[in-house]
Amino acid sequence: MKYQIEHTNWFHYETLVDQSMNDIRLKPRNDECQRLLSYRTEVTPVSTTKEHTDIWGNHVESFFIAHKHNELIVKTNSVVSIQKSPLIYMLKYTDQMRRIFNSQLFNDHYLHYINESPYTFLYKEQVDEIVQAVGGEVGDPLQFALDLMGYLNGSIAYDGTATHVGTKAFESWPLKAGVCQDYAHVMLGVLRAKGIPARYVSGYLYVGEDSALVGDAATHAWVEVMVPGIGWLGLDPTNNVEALENHIRIGTGRDYADVSPLQGVYRGGGQKSDVKVSVTLLEQ
Repeated sequence: MKYQIEHTNWFHYETLVDQSMNDIRLKPRNDECQRLLSYRTEVTPVSTTKEHTDIWGNHVESFFIAHKHNELIVKTNSVVSIQKSPLIYMLKYTDQMRRIFNSQLFNDHYLHYINESPYTFLYKEQVDEIVQAVGGEVGDPLQFALDLMGYLNGSIAYDGTATHVGTKAFESWPLKAGVCQDYAHVMLGVLRAKGIPARYVSGYLYVGEDSALVGDAATHAWVEVMVPGIGWLGLDPTNNVEALENHIRIGTGRDYADVSPLQGVYRGGGQKSDVKVSVTLLEQ
């Protein structure tokens, strides 16, 4: 599958801004399953970007605007090819996987993705409630993750007005409503509470025509679970599907804070913002 992604972030400031510093994480990953064919960034007012890779392996572009401006526009254009085959539903959790999962080495290596983070925090009673509904204690971590995904998909209503970008898992779960970010954070909170390494994924979703998938209005979010001996496998609780060729990966981290598409500071008054994302299928 080959896609073109056009992403525009627009900010309008109530008063003139005389300094603005920003980091963007919008460049899709280039790895064994996803090939980045082209990528272009356009910043208005014109600014030179400096690139680096953060601690989580994400591509970051930084820029500084020193002169006065009342508007900031960041546009990116990407072309990506993805080749993925269904895997997670065909995997059998073996004794060897179990031994790796229970080893201290495995736990130490993925500690960052087992510890709770600010966005993924859940109260113990919330975790217990969800685990009980899923079927009790974890026997097979892989099956538990699949069952958890299905349960959250059926328990949380997709509602763009219920939460905001700063909502934490312990806040969104009682609402039983939210967007892809909330589904992912709640799922991460439960998986980590049960000792299963899992990370947050930011990216794009291709919905296409006559599809039941949701979450393509802006960047999408889902979860990757570390399967011993196999690697990171993606699960999308918003849509209750394995993350395959419709899911275009940008970045990974502990939670949204690590992969926020645009982070910045400026000196000035209030602002209005808007975002537009278009994912077009070029080739099947």
